[in-house]
Amino acid sequence: MRPIILGVCSAFFFAFAFILNRSMELSGGSWIWSASLRYFFMIPMLFCIVAIRKNVRQLFHEMKKQPLQWLIWSFVGFGLFYAPLCFAAAYGPGWLIAGTWQITIISGSLLVPFFYETVQTAMGTVQIKGKIPFQGLLMSLIILLGVALMQFEHATELSVKSAILCVVPIIVASVAYPLGNRKMMIVCSDRLDVYQRVLGMTIASLPFWVILSIIGALTVGAPGEGQIIQSGLVALIPGVIATVLFFSATDMVKGNMQKLGAVEATQSLEVVFATLGEIILLSSLIPSYISLVGMLLVIIGMVLHSYVSTKKPKLKNESISA
Repeated sequence: MRPIILGVCSAFFFAFAFILNRSMELSGGSWIWSASLRYFFMIPMLFCIVAIRKNVRQLFHEMKKQPLQWLIWSFVGFGLFYAPLCFAAAYGPGWLIAGTWQITIISGSLLVPFFYETVQTAMGTVQIKGKIPFQGLLMSLIILLGVALMQFEHATELSVKSAILCVVPIIVASVAYPLGNRKMMIVCSDRLDVYQRVLGMTIASLPFWVILSIIGALTVGAPGEGQIIQSGLVALIPGVIATVLFFSATDMVKGNMQKLGAVEATQSLEVVFATLGEIILLSSLIPSYISLVGMLLVIIGMVLHSYVSTKKPKLKNESISA
């Protein structure tokens, strides 16, 4: 239950990314700076945490052993995750981004066959290829139905071009985030804690953010003071607090792809938190009854997904546990 609680808390803090990114877009800020500044600000914050824990040297030692793996999967998990989300904010409101982002639940489940999970049997610990959790996917459809209801009235307000430029980048991000996270868990194994892993991935993704910021400087100029401040908040709240909480939750269930999918399903609550945040902070309209029913379905779907994903399966009359 603890990983689920941490997942819900991370969803709350992750919601600030959608709200603040939309706020920066409405105030004229470029998505390029919204994306790159977050990770520039995250480095000193995370470095202080890891330094206080006296784990910096160990992190660099691990990164030197597999530098290419760190560069590739950090680019996937952070670069191909956050840059598309910020790009999407230029073509759609926060509610649509937060809602569409929930397909990461399905993306995470469909990635299961590409990984191996650790199971304990009467014969000892073995590695078996993961299987798509079809029961969990069924529950995910309930979540997506809720999301569809929440966004039904608003989706008709967007042009086809804006919808495509908003939705396609989010689909890319929904695959990149769980893929990069899971690959880095394999690379790090149990040698690094979650703070070290997040700092290492942030540092390893720096080449991408530097290139992106150079493009930004040449095309849109320097960021404004307001965007710098809000980017700092995004770095602290979703970037550090939410990411550490989420990675801590996934670390607790690594090796069991079904339970990992349950933790990732808690991120469906981002759409609820983002909607409430936009109402309170950006003075958005209160959702209609249809949207409220959608929120309820999202919560019900998340709970049911977590339940079926954490049930202990049996194979040939042998109990399997993670």
